[in-house]
Amino acid sequence: MARITASVYTSHVPAIGAAIDLSKTQEPYWQPVFKGYEFSKQWMKDNTPDVIFLVYNDHATAFSLDMIPTFAIGTAASYQPADEGWGPRPVPVVQGHPELAAHIAQSVIQQDFDLTIVNKMDVDHGLTVPLSLMCGQPQAWPCPVIPFAVNVVQYPVPSGQRCFNLGKAIRKAVESFDQDLNVQIWGTGGMSHQLQGPRAGLINKEFDNAFLDRLIADPAGLATLPHIDYVREAGSEGIELVMWLIARGAMNDVAYDLKPFATQTIATQAHSTRARHRFYHVPASNTAVGHLILENA
Repeated sequence: MARITASVYTSHVPAIGAAIDLSKTQEPYWQPVFKGYEFSKQWMKDNTPDVIFLVYNDHATAFSLDMIPTFAIGTAASYQPADEGWGPRPVPVVQGHPELAAHIAQSVIQQDFDLTIVNKMDVDHGLTVPLSLMCGQPQAWPCPVIPFAVNVVQYPVPSGQRCFNLGKAIRKAVESFDQDLNVQIWGTGGMSHQLQGPRAGLINKEFDNAFLDRLIADPAGLATLPHIDYVREAGSEGIELVMWLIARGAMNDVAYDLKPFATQTIATQAHSTRARHRFYHVPASNTAVGHLILENA
């Protein structure tokens, strides 16, 4: 069967992509950010999966305010880098995994989660910046990627609990796939930031680090955090952090009995999850950068 072996969590700041593309990674402003991913790039080389299931949010490229699905899974064979107004990023085309994506869609929908099936779309910095941070600047990405877009742009957006439970359903779907595949699940976006209004530029280090603490040790409790707390403490764009809960819900130490939804974590050695790397830095553009790698036993 297929299995989820690790989860990766990272911010997807567009200016990070620009710094990579314009060869600015060693400039004094940017060097501390990229230093935090040196371990991660080596880890990725040592732990290259067969497939990455990448949770991100679209920034009005594949979807507009005319139509925004709450959850959308990419089932195409490939995805072009999007033109976000200044030309596509000079990164490789993203190769998909239609067979696994279709299987996950079938399984998750049968577990009573509504997904939008997307057979053609371009992918923006929300997806390509995490790949660049973890993989560098290769001629081709090291493995196929299944894009999974979440609406955290236009209210109403999904709750943290809904996202956490969706992660459980995704893990169950992956484990029922009949090919022997090593799958990683990535949650991207955040951390605290606000791009407009009187609080533009807000960064809350205390909230961000407490979020990382709870994501590791108390994900079920963290999943109950209400939307208003994200907005109040982490800014209007801090709501992107609910996407990290999808990846966390798919890990081994979280029970995935969905009828009813389980909130307990499993502490046995056979189902343990360990943190391999943690990084936090401010600022990067007008955002806090957070990063975490968790491995399943």
